[in-house]
Amino acid sequence: MFAPTTRVLIVDDMSTMRKIVGKTCKELGFSDLTEAADGTLAWEALQSAPAPIGLIISDWNMPNCTGIDLLKRVRADSRFKGVPFILVTAEAEQHQVVEAVKAGVDQYVVKPFTKDDLKTKLEAVYKKYAKS
Repeated sequence: MFAPTTRVLIVDDMSTMRKIVGKTCKELGFSDLTEAADGTLAWEALQSAPAPIGLIISDWNMPNCTGIDLLKRVRADSRFKGVPFILVTAEAEQHQVVEAVKAGVDQYVVKPFTKDDLKTKLEAVYKKYAKS
């Protein structure tokens, strides 16, 4: 599993959802959490972080810059293209999952989710990166 010191960027336009994801991350052992209210603010946080972000957990539907747009931007930038990225969304339609996979998402979590759901996805992402 990811080290507890992994810096996690949580992106969601709803503060309640950021708190839920953050609480779940803390329950899973993470201690270094950064929040952003949309993809634009997340991009700024990613670039200005005092230490590298090691994991991004982002909502899909947000104003200004969506999660999928943030994902595409992250994957297109050589500085961040290797950062594990999980999309959390209420959208579960096949074409959206396909779009996310094509854009380079590592895992896709459908709301509502449980702590175990997120843990399973995090473990899968960790295994993927541990092999490379």
